[in-house]
Formats: sequence, structure tokens, C-alpha cells
Amino acid sequence: MAAPLVLASHSPRRRSLLRRAGFALEVAVAQIDELATPYLSLRELTTANATRKARLIAQERTDAVVLAADTLVAFEGEIIGKPRHIDEAREILCRLSGHVHDVCTGVCVVGGPQKKFASFAEISRVRFRQLNDQAIDDYFRKVNPLDKAGAYAAQGAGGEIIASVEGSFTNVVGLPMALTIAALAQFGIYPCR
Repeated sequence: MAAPLVLASHSPRRRSLLRRAGFALEVAVAQIDELATPYLSLRELTTANATRKARLIAQERTDAVVLAADTLVAFEGEIIGKPRHIDEAREILCRLSGHVHDVCTGVCVVGGPQKKFASFAEISRVRFRQLNDQAIDDYFRKVNPLDKAGAYAAQGAGGEIIASVEGSFTNVVGLPMALTIAALAQFGIYPCR
């Protein structure tokens, strides 16, 4: 019998992606302060944060396979996390307007009977439409930007501000599903359907 899958994240987007792919899962939120340092690359930083979350929950859930992820946005060499307030969210979207930026999700899977460990990161390139103040106001009426790296979500109303995505779309949502499904299979975790 396979170990239970525990998602170490409060993200409803990650939970939804996994459930839509057919995975049965539990949720346990890792209460950690995420690293934010200029000394790590985008891949290193997201992977380090995901690993810290996964290991914390794995200590509590020794019976489970624990999956954690961390998503960040980078533009012109600057890493952009979640905005602290609406004015900062507006500034971020103004900066990204009409430009291409990177979205990186680091993922860590740990646990199972053999106490395995796997981590990886995927980067997608996102091009924004040219946004004016009215477009940003309209978007903010539909989406809360404060709980999202880069102050936006790709799904739902994201099509109003995103012109194109090069690479994994689900990575931009918060979990690169093709790589995640392959990693979970190494732990004996498969979709239920």
C-alpha cells in the first residue's frame, strides 16, 4: 500500500492542480519564514524554500510522502515575491507590463518507506500584455494580488494580463505538473484514476 501524499502548502492552486490530476492528498501547512537572499539563484532559492517546507512536515508525518513547492518571479535580475500591500502590487504589474519575466517553481518530495528525497525546479517565461491603470484596476477587482508571487495569477482572469507563456503553464500557476507527476511516481504515488 502506498504512503499517503501530504501537500505542505496552503496554496489552493497547488491543491487544485494535484486533485484535478487525480491525486488523493492531505494538506499540512509548513510554518516557516521563507528565505529571501540575493546570494542564491532563482532555482536555488525556490528549491531551498520548498526543501525546508517538505522536511519540516516530513518530520511530523513520517508515514507520508511530502510534497512542497515555492514559486517566485524574476524580472531584470530582481526576484519578486508576494507584494506586501496593494500599492506594491500595482508597482509590480506596472514594471512587468509589456515585458517578459521568469516564473520559477522549486519542488521537493521527501519521505516514503525508503525515506527518499527528490528536488527540482522549472522556469517558464511569461510575456505580459501592455497594461494601463484601468486594466490593472479591472484585474485587481477580480483577483487578490497579495497572496501571489509577482502579484498575479495565471489562471482565471490571468488571460487579461498575460500575452503568452513559454514553457509549463502549470508551473506559472504554482506547480509544474509533468515533472511533479514523474517525481511522485518515483515514490510510488500515482493518480487514483
